[in-house]
Amino acid sequence: MLTIHHLGTSQSERILWLCEELGIPYEMERHDRDPVTRWSPPALRALHPMGTAPVITDGDLVLGESGAIIEYIIAKYGGGRLALPSGHPDYAQYLYWFHFANSSLQPLMGRNMVLNRVNLPADNPMVLSTRGRLERALDHLEARLGAVDYLAGREFTAADIMAVFSLTTMRLFYPVDLAPYAHIRAYLGRIGAREAYRRAMHKGDPGMAPLLT
Repeated sequence: MLTIHHLGTSQSERILWLCEELGIPYEMERHDRDPVTRWSPPALRALHPMGTAPVITDGDLVLGESGAIIEYIIAKYGGGRLALPSGHPDYAQYLYWFHFANSSLQPLMGRNMVLNRVNLPADNPMVLSTRGRLERALDHLEARLGAVDYLAGREFTAADIMAVFSLTTMRLFYPVDLAPYAHIRAYLGRIGAREAYRRAMHKGDPGMAPLLT
């Protein structure tokens, strides 16, 4: 049985969501953050050397990194669903936005979170540069979502599953005002209407209202 080790308010919500979208049976083992440090608990660190979520176990396999886990589940259990094949006209866009999530968007959210916590002056060059790069990333997303309904194009795909965490739950750690981004907000409205997304969020973080606005 596929087991998802879910850390509350973390990127592992992606894996719950993926399995709900695909209708794949799984077990969830929930891990809670330390209430003071907000770090993952020792049980999760004992499971995987990085001590971060998500982690899955599948028989003898222990696998981390949400992108790798998503590709693994789609290939092994999903019959290729929610990924686009190489012959699809939107294949390159699918690849780009799938990797944009954790290569560009999420790291920029994380860097801004750290700089915000160390209370550097607002005019510090590092602060200005890092915030500016996040604004460019959000502008890039806004332009894309003004042209298409989903990141790869017309179809909802795993690229959306990868991206949404940074636009929603991550804002609990680093608040970002999405008021200037009408297309992103409309996109999050479409995501929030998906039954699989709602089921995954309720199972993984039942007391948390998703930040969809």
